[in-house]
Amino acid sequence: MSASSLHQSLYRVAAVQTVSGPEVEANLREVGMLIAQAADLGARLVALPEYFAVISPDEQAKVRIREREGSGPLQDFLREAAVRHGIWLIGGTVPLVSNDATKVRNATLVYDDQGMQVARYDKIHLFGFRRGEEHYEESATIEPGNEVVSFDAPFGRVGLSVCYDLRFPELFRAMGKVDLIVLPAAFTYTTGEAHWEVLLRARAIENQCYVLAPAQGGRHPSGRRTFGDTMLIDPWGEVVARRREGPGVVTGDIDLQHIARVRQSLPALAHRTLS
Repeated sequence: MSASSLHQSLYRVAAVQTVSGPEVEANLREVGMLIAQAADLGARLVALPEYFAVISPDEQAKVRIREREGSGPLQDFLREAAVRHGIWLIGGTVPLVSNDATKVRNATLVYDDQGMQVARYDKIHLFGFRRGEEHYEESATIEPGNEVVSFDAPFGRVGLSVCYDLRFPELFRAMGKVDLIVLPAAFTYTTGEAHWEVLLRARAIENQCYVLAPAQGGRHPSGRRTFGDTMLIDPWGEVVARRREGPGVVTGDIDLQHIARVRQSLPALAHRTLS
């Protein structure tokens, strides 16, 4: 393979890890710096974690800052950052208006390097967990989506998912053949320690694609602890890069030749017989 063809088969991506708090402006300042850092490292596509704009002990906080699709300070922030740095930016997630005045759609919005919104995915599976004093019920403030979403990026096809979706492999099969799955998350420490890595690697292996998982990772001002371990995983299930905890950036290359080699040597996708 020539040097030029090798270069064309590589596409640098980045995942941002945060430990967001209840103050939206402070969160956006930090996210803005991390996006700039990712762009400086050569990333052409950057993905943010779930709830990057706000994590608060008051679950109504995200309802109060919800926006209509197409306008609002969070969407302006994403659009302007994409243009400023000349990157594709995946903002996962933004609270958008739902059909219920007391809830939001937990939406991943994708902007190209011209600031145009090219995709929207509303989280389908809503997290519910109870163990002792620890409990979560996303359905109390979130209205679920119902559409599987993928889009064409400059390097190939990208499928969108969010956090708890990771546990439902049928969603990823419904995406069809994709080159990258992006999964913004705010996994709890309890469930993340047990299941995060093994599920991410399984999704990469069974779909023979890269998985980019930007996460919340650390002790939040509210006292909540998220698991973190933001990572990029390749189609063979190998972890390319990761950040265990704390704010930062994970970068790595999508290697189209590697995807092709894995699918050629083990054509599992072609061997499927059940829909």
